[in-house]
Amino acid sequence: MKHYPFILFYLFCNVFIYAFHGGFLVYFLCFLGFIAVLAWGSFDITLGYFVNSITHKRTKIKEVALTFDDGPTEFTPKFLDLLKENNTKATFFCIGKQIEKYPETFQRIIAEGHTIGNHTLSHSNNTGFLSTSKMIEEIEKCDDVMLKIGNIKTNLYRPPFGVNNPNIAKAIKKTQKKSIGWNVRSLDTITEDEKKIYRKVTKGLKKGSIILLHDTSEKTYNVLVDLLLFLKDKKYSTFTVDSIIKNQKK
Repeated sequence: MKHYPFILFYLFCNVFIYAFHGGFLVYFLCFLGFIAVLAWGSFDITLGYFVNSITHKRTKIKEVALTFDDGPTEFTPKFLDLLKENNTKATFFCIGKQIEKYPETFQRIIAEGHTIGNHTLSHSNNTGFLSTSKMIEEIEKCDDVMLKIGNIKTNLYRPPFGVNNPNIAKAIKKTQKKSIGWNVRSLDTITEDEKKIYRKVTKGLKKGSIILLHDTSEKTYNVLVDLLLFLKDKKYSTFTVDSIIKNQKK
């Protein structure tokens, strides 16, 4: 199975050559197309090109999941205060090194009934280029930190940047994790305008949506204030990501 994309590429090229009587140019164009597909599949988690990720919940009722990546941070307590005020549970995908930096906040996330997910030890910018063994190490060391500081285990994993490739796929399988994606991406880490972030989230909302946010800034906190009001006004309830897996086992 690990050679499956390359077999497809070979067949694809030969079909084109047969159809159009081409040569090197056709192979070259096919190669460029193949690389484009691989890149798209690697960075768009909703495609499930290398890993089948959970990106939404199949439901007929108006409910969504709030998920927060890259914490805990200095801003996380404010997020927790707001969620508590609104009686709302969320899913936090935490970085091991951030847990070590803010252990009390991590413990509070757990104590207040939110769901925890693994977001690797270091959230390396080179995630897409790491070997399988290094990815396994990133996941397992984050697990170790979670167990030591929060006395908790999780089978939920969210790839940093949503990047997937064959090495990451193998690491997920080896560590027996469930890959969790999203179908509503706020882009709150690269967008400065709070109104644009809010519009992007609310415009893409559907029944069962998993919303990607980050508990890393004041602007996302402000967006969350308005988003919770929107959900209440539109009569949306919330669910945590682990409930999808529990329902699948029934």
